[in-house]
Amino acid sequence: EPVLMDRQEFGRAGEKRAERFLRAQKHRIVARNYRAKQGEVDIISLAPDRTLVFTEVRSKHDCTYGHPLETVDAKKQQRVRLAARQFLYEHPRYGDHACRFDVITIVGEGRAAKLEYFQDAF
Repeated sequence: EPVLMDRQEFGRAGEKRAERFLRAQKHRIVARNYRAKQGEVDIISLAPDRTLVFTEVRSKHDCTYGHPLETVDAKKQQRVRLAARQFLYEHPRYGDHACRFDVITIVGEGRAAKLEYFQDAF
């Protein structure tokens, strides 16, 4: 019986995989786990077209209780938006960039885990 990673470890592994995926899409990582008073953004990157992308990463072991995308509810979206606003305020050099909110979901563990990429998710 394989031992499941603890939640934080599992989440970190998912974020690392998401980051590798974004790099493969030619994104340049600008920040990881950016925290503001109102919320947090898992990954902030610059897409090849210079769009500043705020990515929420959601990992689940399985979809027994629904798809991980469903956990990015209105409240979570609002917290990510507020954190994004704070990031832009602190980093004015990105002020003229188009911005986008993406979600990457990962279901499963290890190599068999399925990654899905939702651009412009909210």
